[in-house]
Amino acid sequence: MSGEGRRSSGDALEKAIENANANTNANAQEKDNEIPGPPSLRPFGLVLHHDGRWTHEGQPFTNRRLRELFDRSVRYLAEEDAYVVQVGRFRGLVEIEEAGFFVRSLDVEQGSVALSDGSSEPLEVGSLHTSPRDGALLCSVKRALRPAGVPARFSHSAQADFMNAMDESGEWIRLGGRRQAVPEL
Repeated sequence: MSGEGRRSSGDALEKAIENANANTNANAQEKDNEIPGPPSLRPFGLVLHHDGRWTHEGQPFTNRRLRELFDRSVRYLAEEDAYVVQVGRFRGLVEIEEAGFFVRSLDVEQGSVALSDGSSEPLEVGSLHTSPRDGALLCSVKRALRPAGVPARFSHSAQADFMNAMDESGEWIRLGGRRQAVPEL
């Protein structure tokens, strides 16, 4: 497909978000005494692929800033057991291929991971497992939202940092000053 076709899909998505925010703001102003809640959830053709790529109605995001905005805007809604992208007052369902969050970096000294939504939390080594798709590392994060947590997939560099921090046997890792057993992966 030509670059122009991809650009129009991105432009259409940006325009849809702008229109949704404008309509929501206009509707909110009409209701003087009501506190508006978030708009109802609806799918809109957005997919977060297992490798971190975004597509909208089958068209890849080519705008780096838009991809980064969407990475930071992913939310997991425990009550709906659903992932959404929320940009301003606009929110829409996201189809998740494998994980809604990605481990961007590993801080071995602190024993924490930096996630794609801009948050950071301790790495729970016992939650590590591999992707059946391609063997990439996944861990559980966001346990405050769901007791079992939700999956986060390691980026190539974060996975390399993890592997390099393991001892020669591959059975132990020192994170945050503590020696921890690595589950069989």
